[in-house]
Amino acid sequence: MLMNRVTVLGAGTWGTALSILLCRNGHEVSLWSKLEREVAALNENREVIPNLPGAKLPQEVRVTGSLEEALSEPDLVVFAVASPYVRETAKLSAPLIRPGQIVVNAGKGIEGSTLETLTHVIMDELPEADVAVMSGPSHAEEVSRGIPTTCVVGASTKETAVFIQDIFMCEFFRVYTNPDISGIELGGSIKNVIALAAGVADGLGFGDNTKAALMTRGIAEITRLGIAMGCRADTFSGLSGIGDLIVTCTSRHSRNRNAGYLIGQGRTPDEAMKEVNQVVEGVYCAKAALALSKKYHVQMPIIEQVNLVLFEGKDPRTAVSDLLLRGRTTENGSMEW
Repeated sequence: MLMNRVTVLGAGTWGTALSILLCRNGHEVSLWSKLEREVAALNENREVIPNLPGAKLPQEVRVTGSLEEALSEPDLVVFAVASPYVRETAKLSAPLIRPGQIVVNAGKGIEGSTLETLTHVIMDELPEADVAVMSGPSHAEEVSRGIPTTCVVGASTKETAVFIQDIFMCEFFRVYTNPDISGIELGGSIKNVIALAAGVADGLGFGDNTKAALMTRGIAEITRLGIAMGCRADTFSGLSGIGDLIVTCTSRHSRNRNAGYLIGQGRTPDEAMKEVNQVVEGVYCAKAALALSKKYHVQMPIIEQVNLVLFEGKDPRTAVSDLLLRGRTTENGSMEW
């Protein structure tokens, strides 16, 4: 494997985990954060990383608060920024990004004001860059410890996708490629909203049957929307669709599932987010997902009920009942008797 210069923007759990992975792969890695306290903490003690127990940031990883330093001629720029801050970070980076720079978005979310996925937000702000996406079942807590998983990279050209694939791929992090950028992003974003619903069901004391039903019907909703938006149906049966949905709905590491669990236990959404103490992407994505469903005239009843619970104070138990008591319908409208 050739050594490349890789800059990771965002020193939260995911950005830090990816920096550990990339350094293990033999690359020269710079990790940037806008937060001075985050930079200082990582430089002072690389073995005590919030929310990454047992992980260690190698000394070879350069941690910096200087965007100019971080973006000094990298071969690859990785956006690992929480969704509310992606556009701001892209704007700050724009004067330092050279034409043709390969950028991969590793975040998941939809911008509420524009209904754009994060990769398209980055494309807006960095129009001369070659912007791709990477997604899949990849909790930072496990990636940082070298626990095996797989992801998928979407890019506008096969050459860019393979370049990114080669940089990330190793014995415990397998990477596939897929040309469907929008589908990869949509699956990786909206599954967080379904994971909130799955967590609520757990918090209410419901069982495995309930969660399996929510997950199955959730991926059906995401797929319907994706097809209406021009995405490929096969993408949603892959890593960024059902793969990411499974892990986010079931894992103890999932902040979305954990926030939903607390809501099911009686906390308000604000109380749940404070207790989780991390960015709960599903809360930010829920309104955008609902707006997209209306824009493209796609029925998404789980998304509707999650929005009512989050933003209109609906009782979660009533929301589950309303989902079950909707009018009769077929499982797959495209099938004929």
